Amino acid sequence: MQTPKTTLAAEFLLLAVLALLWGSSYIFIKIALVDFPPVTLIAARVGIAALFLTGIVMWRGDKFPRDGKTWRMLLIQAIFNSIGAWTVLAWGQQYVDSGLASVLNSTSPVFLFFITLFVTRHETVNTAKLIGSMIGVAGVILIVGPGVLHGLGTDIKGQGAVLLGALLYACGAIYGKRFSGLSATVTAAGTMIWASICLIPASLLIDQPWALTPSPRAIIAVLVLSVFCTGVALMIYFRLVRTLGSMGVASQSYLRAGVGVALGVLLLGEKIDSLTLAGICCALIGVAAINWPRKTRPIATKHA
Repeated sequence: MQTPKTTLAAEFLLLAVLALLWGSSYIFIKIALVDFPPVTLIAARVGIAALFLTGIVMWRGDKFPRDGKTWRMLLIQAIFNSIGAWTVLAWGQQYVDSGLASVLNSTSPVFLFFITLFVTRHETVNTAKLIGSMIGVAGVILIVGPGVLHGLGTDIKGQGAVLLGALLYACGAIYGKRFSGLSATVTAAGTMIWASICLIPASLLIDQPWALTPSPRAIIAVLVLSVFCTGVALMIYFRLVRTLGSMGVASQSYLRAGVGVALGVLLLGEKIDSLTLAGICCALIGVAAINWPRKTRPIATKHA
């Protein structure tokens, strides 16, 4: 029989797996972009993920919703998690250094904290979660390198777009709480179906993908990105929205930077300096502070 401690450990493990899947996605995107234009790559990513997740739904005997209201809600979720967020991030990253983009994109838990505190109040927030959010962002800055902050404010539009992407991710983590009546697999499949409906026609109009001749290496990268870094990752994501809550699942953004460092050490033989190690420790402390259960009073807002 599982105890609360073992259950929490399992959820933390899934959070680490989610960070690994999303953190490693940048490698496969870089490989695939050699032969696939960006819009076609995203369209292929969501289209294959939709097929994979629909197959899982059918294999498990789950049912898709039949009411229009739920499908409209899934469209909103898809805009938050993929269609809108990926589009503004891709646009913003054309003008923002990748290191600074990583820092700005890691601010989702901070946005989420204040939206929860002042607007939605859908779950308890406390001082520990606020401190954890700030420590996590500090950890990402140390991992990427404090020098990236020198470019802060030099390109307001690009940096604003990256921050908007982080805000959309935060809204997605909050909005995802509404799908408690659906399985995580059905929710993931529904969002990817909507993303496919929107992005595949865009790919056909913009890139004419039928004329592409991608290499086997690029095709494998797209398949791994679609099935594991998108399909499997979204199933874990929507499960963790229910078990760890919105802030809990958003905290994986702090771990993604550490995943990139770890992959560099394991695959490329890179070394970790003391600053990077301190950043990884801060990221882990931030995640623990956000997710560790406490019997503390929530932060209250003053009302007139």
